[in-house]
Amino acid sequence: MLILGACSLLGGCEAAAIALLGAGASTALRYNIDGVAARTFTASAAEVRTASMSALERMGIAMDGSTSFEGGEMVIYGRTQKREIEVELEPITKQATRLRVTARGGSIFYDNATAVELVQQTAKILDATQTAKAAPASAAVGASSLTSN
Repeated sequence: MLILGACSLLGGCEAAAIALLGAGASTALRYNIDGVAARTFTASAAEVRTASMSALERMGIAMDGSTSFEGGEMVIYGRTQKREIEVELEPITKQATRLRVTARGGSIFYDNATAVELVQQTAKILDATQTAKAAPASAAVGASSLTSN
């Protein structure tokens, strides 16, 4: 804002001021229209699917069904009173899966915040699951080292 105010005093800065205003407006518009959040996880498609379904449940989003495609891709549909959610799972390798979440807000506008939160909740659940799997293994290593001394 300070830059825009200073530029308004100078005739040569009009183009810069208009460009800055346009960039801010397009960012705000993209936030509302885009509504897509994506992340690739180092986890199998089955693990990401389970975690994303748990995230939907955790957020109170009812699962509305799912569709599977050739190549292992899957789309999970969710719904709230005011939102339609699509969770796309794309296996990249056996140990890497891309998650893409789209949240539609009832009209042509999308809800980026809900899509981002669903990805973040999926990540938290996956982290907790992977930590729980690693805990027994590390406990067993610790126990074996205690008994071998």
